[in-house]
Amino acid sequence: MFVLVEMTDTVRIPPWQFERKLNESIAEELNKKLANKVVYNVGLCICLYDITKLEDSYIFPGDGASHTKVHFRYVVFHPFLDEILIGQIKSCSQDGVHVSIGFFDDIVIPPESLQQPAKFDEAEQVWVWEYETEEGAHDLYMDIGEEIRFRVVDETFVDMSPTGPSSAEAPTSNAAEEVQKKEAPYTPVGSISEPGLGLLSWWTNS
Repeated sequence: MFVLVEMTDTVRIPPWQFERKLNESIAEELNKKLANKVVYNVGLCICLYDITKLEDSYIFPGDGASHTKVHFRYVVFHPFLDEILIGQIKSCSQDGVHVSIGFFDDIVIPPESLQQPAKFDEAEQVWVWEYETEEGAHDLYMDIGEEIRFRVVDETFVDMSPTGPSSAEAPTSNAAEEVQKKEAPYTPVGSISEPGLGLLSWWTNS
C-alpha cells in the first residue's frame, strides 16, 4: 500500500531560514510542497522518508534565497495491483461504490466489479447484492459506513497541470473546467467479485 519513491527537486530556502540547519529547512519545504498531494503516475505523497544527497547550493542574482538540488525518498500511497485492502463505504451512486480508507477517499468499485447479481436501490441510494440461496434471493445491502474488503484491479491518473487558454474554445471552456475540477487526480479501482470480498459482515461466522 505504501512505497518509497526516489525523487529529485530543487528546493528554495529563503534568507531568514539560513540560521537553521540546511537539512531541517529542506525537509520542511519538501513536506510543504508534496505532503497530501498527488504526483502524476506516482501516487499520493504522505511524508518525507530521508534525504539521500544534497548538491551545491546557489544564490542567483536578484534573489537572496539559496537553491539546492536535493535527492530524496518519499513515502507514497500507491497500492499495487491485486492488493487486498479494507475500507469503509463512503457513498453509492450509479457509477458504483465509493470507498474511503480514512486518509484517502477516491477509491471506486464499478458496478461490473460488484458481487453479481447486483442492483442499485434508487430509494436507499445503495447497491444491493441479490444473494441466491435454496430458499430464494436475499438482498444484502451495502450500507454507508460498513467495512468492505476489496481487491485493487486498476488505477486512473488525471493530469491536473494547468493549461493555457484557448481562444477557439473560449465559449465552451467553463463547462469543461467544472468537470475537471470535480475529477480526482488519482483513482484506484477496486473489485469485490470474488468469494471473501465485499462487506466484512457477509463473511463472518455467526
